[in-house]
Amino acid sequence: MGWGLGGLLRLRCGEIAIYKAYVLLALTTFFWAGNSIAGKLAVGHASPMVLVTARWASVMVVLYLFKRGQIAADWQAIRPRLCYLLLLGALGFTVFSVALYYALVYTTAINASILQGGMPLFVFAASFIFFSSRVSLEQAIGFVFSFVGVIVIAMRGELTNLIDLDINFGDALMLVAIIAYGIYTAALRSKPQMHWASLMFTLCLGATLASLPMLAFEAAQGGTILPDMRGGVVIAYIVIFPSLIAQAFYIRAVELIGANRAGLFINLLPVWGAVLAVAILGEEFHLYHAVALMLILAGISLAEYGGRKPSGRR
Repeated sequence: MGWGLGGLLRLRCGEIAIYKAYVLLALTTFFWAGNSIAGKLAVGHASPMVLVTARWASVMVVLYLFKRGQIAADWQAIRPRLCYLLLLGALGFTVFSVALYYALVYTTAINASILQGGMPLFVFAASFIFFSSRVSLEQAIGFVFSFVGVIVIAMRGELTNLIDLDINFGDALMLVAIIAYGIYTAALRSKPQMHWASLMFTLCLGATLASLPMLAFEAAQGGTILPDMRGGVVIAYIVIFPSLIAQAFYIRAVELIGANRAGLFINLLPVWGAVLAVAILGEEFHLYHAVALMLILAGISLAEYGGRKPSGRR
């Protein structure tokens, strides 16, 4: 037999790794969708910069308390790339979170969730610009489907809104958020090899350092809202699920199947987000939401097929 037992075992292990990544990404997007719902529930109960600072500072402390031995062991890998990792945390964690939580003051959780499905567009673009990653025809077409879905949400199903540039301010902030996270996802490929907890700790350190001046500015403007009971529950959920568990799952999935393919699964986030927003917040689901979701799901299916198809070029 040409393959041999070793070849079959390697093939089987590869398939298991792919399916493991799929499960991790499905859970990641579910928890991230819950983050949008939590952010909407926090409006008026905890200000955006209080949420952001408490989120990443809390995760940083938890990781240090439980994984400080591992962090110390990885310090030799962290030190040469410390500035890079701190900037990565500021971009992917702080900038994204600030834009998201402020966006939720002005737009619906459904819109925020569905717009996050556009992240793969910017993962592809950043991977191509910064790392010259090859993109297949199917991935490019899927990419376009996703982008059209984003545009449908931005114009709220009315072409005149796009022509008149009548875009909701919250939706515009969400575009800033997904651009930041797309660049962050692509840049993860250049991280040094280390335990996921050490990487998360360093990224959270960068996120916390970046959020403190913004928190001070929010306080100076009189916009600080300290968390009440609901705000405290929201922060607890955000710290445990979207921040700690989901980020660890996402980093591991990127290691298993790469940034481009992992980024595509972010398109599942709008599905979870729409369901949760209707069920928990009672938001209205419109026809243009359905159209955007269909376009995004078509995009993820096509692009994932293109990512798995072997290339004949060398």
